[in-house]
Amino acid sequence: MKFALIKERKNPPDRRVVFSPSKLKEAIDLFPECSFTVEASDIRVFPDEQYKNAGFEVTDDLSDCDVFIGVKEVPIAALVPDKKYFFFSHTIKKQPYNRELLRAILDKHIELYDHETIVNEKGFRLIGFGRYAGLVGAYNGIRALGLRDGLFNLPKVETLADLDAVKAELDKITLPNIKILLSGTGKVAYGAKEILDHLKIKEVSDALYLTSQFTEPVYCIVDVMEYAKRKDGKVGSTDEFYRDPSGYESNFMPYAKETDFFIAGHFYGDGAPYLFSREDAKHPDFRIRLVADISCDIDGPVASTIRPSTIANPFYGYDPITEKEVPFDTEGAITVMAVDNLPCELPKDASEGFGDMFLAHVLPAFFNGDKDGILQRAKITENGKLTLRFAYLHDYVDGNE
Repeated sequence: MKFALIKERKNPPDRRVVFSPSKLKEAIDLFPECSFTVEASDIRVFPDEQYKNAGFEVTDDLSDCDVFIGVKEVPIAALVPDKKYFFFSHTIKKQPYNRELLRAILDKHIELYDHETIVNEKGFRLIGFGRYAGLVGAYNGIRALGLRDGLFNLPKVETLADLDAVKAELDKITLPNIKILLSGTGKVAYGAKEILDHLKIKEVSDALYLTSQFTEPVYCIVDVMEYAKRKDGKVGSTDEFYRDPSGYESNFMPYAKETDFFIAGHFYGDGAPYLFSREDAKHPDFRIRLVADISCDIDGPVASTIRPSTIANPFYGYDPITEKEVPFDTEGAITVMAVDNLPCELPKDASEGFGDMFLAHVLPAFFNGDKDGILQRAKITENGKLTLRFAYLHDYVDGNE
């Protein structure tokens, strides 16, 4: 079987890649029956020359390849019919802006595997860039604090070589006495936690966080059972919440009254209650004045996130009274960091980490008869049709949703 690492063509340019040159060599050593061709690229974080030096063909001609592996959406004009593709298609939630992409994939009889649909038998995602989104998101939030309050001036992550350089910059700063809340318990949240722990910020329990003031910066991690509660007052459970969150309401306000800096690293599902609303943000006791919204659901569970921000301009302000955008350092505003492509700022580390996961969970499935069902579960389209698992997308494809 012949695999191709394809060039990223989406704008703004994305420098990430699924496999670094060294990880590609490791793949060949483990699975000598496969071969890899690298499509020439002038934007990839690892230059073409590094792949050539590692012994791989770098070319513009991928016609003899079977499986095309990329990161972001492939433009419709660049799709090659009758091939297998792996990339983040951003279609499985019926995103309107990619409806035509999925239609083209079906028309061209492409077998699509979305990185987001690569899950184990329990439905848990096996690969992704979540850790790196958390790392960069937490750093960016701290950077916003320093700029807004004139405390320190951290450089942008995109100007730094790698994660080690990011952490070296953090070693130069001192945080004020603030209370930081981090939501979530997945890869995103633990990426953010890695930054807070590197800064040696003390972690405290939610009970202590809600009832005490401190003489040093502290942080607290909360999951759904802390920031949401059953409407009927009965004891809830995480499993129940994820199965059907309609019987739950927000319990976030006690935390909002005690928090200076909120890092949103949770997963937000359909029907789940908002963490805080625009009305909540108007409350005189609402204390949050800085939000690093890594989850970045627009007009969703975090009311101050009214639009995504960009790597070039990562911060804006939200005036809770007028509900309008203002400069990020406006007095009384909530400073918002809501970059929706955070791992792009750390392309080398993110690519190396992603390659580790792809090699461990996906590539073996091509050579072991897919004994764990990895490929079968991830496959969205086949022979010009949606697979049974993704039949719910029919109305979306037809334009009825």
